[in-house]
Amino acid sequence: MSDVHPSPAAVPVLRGERLSKRYPDGKVEALRGVSIHVNDGESVAVVGPSGCGKTSLLHLLGGLDKPTEGEVFFRGTPLAKLDGDRYRALEIGFVFQSFHLLATLSAVENIQVPMFETPRPPRERASRAEALIEQVGLAHRRNHRPNKLSVGERQRIAIARALANEPSVLLADEPTGNLDSRNQDEILKLLEDLRQSRGLTLVTVTHSPDVAAAAGRVVRMRDGLIVDS
Repeated sequence: MSDVHPSPAAVPVLRGERLSKRYPDGKVEALRGVSIHVNDGESVAVVGPSGCGKTSLLHLLGGLDKPTEGEVFFRGTPLAKLDGDRYRALEIGFVFQSFHLLATLSAVENIQVPMFETPRPPRERASRAEALIEQVGLAHRRNHRPNKLSVGERQRIAIARALANEPSVLLADEPTGNLDSRNQDEILKLLEDLRQSRGLTLVTVTHSPDVAAAAGRVVRMRDGLIVDS
């Protein structure tokens, strides 16, 4: 038997092995022995009906929750052996359907929020936020609070915020769920442009056929299981 180890390039950026997730009441088994891998720089869409376990899977991959059984690996290292706060802050960017912007902060201030968990000095945080708001095309709305932004603009700010700490992976949970078709197309284009320009790995949970069609690979789930990849 060969004792040759795979090269680093062959190691998936994210890998889930036999992931199960049961919630405390024991009545809901969101995931049932799911295994998945995501390669560096890949764009993957996870699709399926409501309640199939796709959001639970995304939360496990991002370290927002822990599996009941199984293991998640980041570049070959189990998440259980990593500093969870550091992993979520520096390696993973999260984009949610409901944006989660802070109502009392301006657009450019919202982008800075993840950087408060890092040693970046205030001037660097401000400079980086300005560069990101420019990249998502909203420099002219920099001082507006979320309630003065359209839903499409709020999602652009949420994406810029997710990139604040230069993560290698972007996890998006229904990122176009609250958008009309025009804004959906614009957000999909923005995500793909950012993925290519930054070398990001993108995992998107969606029920939208259009969002799934924009991904490089589609993983289909049903009843807590992956049924097609």
